[in-house]
Amino acid sequence: MSELPALPTLPVLPAPALPCEHELVLKVIPMPADSNANGDIFGGWVMAQVDLAGSVLPARYIRGRMATVAVNEFIFKQPVRVGDILSFFSHVTRIGRTSITVEVEVYAERRAGETGQYRKVTEARLTYVAIDAEGRPRAIVLPEVGGAS
Repeated sequence: MSELPALPTLPVLPAPALPCEHELVLKVIPMPADSNANGDIFGGWVMAQVDLAGSVLPARYIRGRMATVAVNEFIFKQPVRVGDILSFFSHVTRIGRTSITVEVEVYAERRAGETGQYRKVTEARLTYVAIDAEGRPRAIVLPEVGGAS
């Protein structure tokens, strides 16, 4: 079996500085099938991705079934384009007895001409509720911080 030829050494491009201090929970690139007649990405597609990204942090607390109970706020700040590299950042803003509210910020790294720069394209606030096997709300049991003395 012959060896493959060596690949040329490519320059390493530095990653752009992250646009916010919250946790990066999802990265995705929208494709042409996700676009509308104007060539922009469907708002519903973006909403679905935000719902997925928003569920990551609550899943760590709920440790079981949960459901999106509310989209408290959703703002489309700029259009999303085919080929944008979308980064979804999230943080928990409230933990209640059965629900958790998170904020999600979405930034686009534009494919053409703006590589290395992020633009905020969407921000949202969503609430998730912990549910039991029958789909009824159940209490969230928070882990104890620190050790027992």
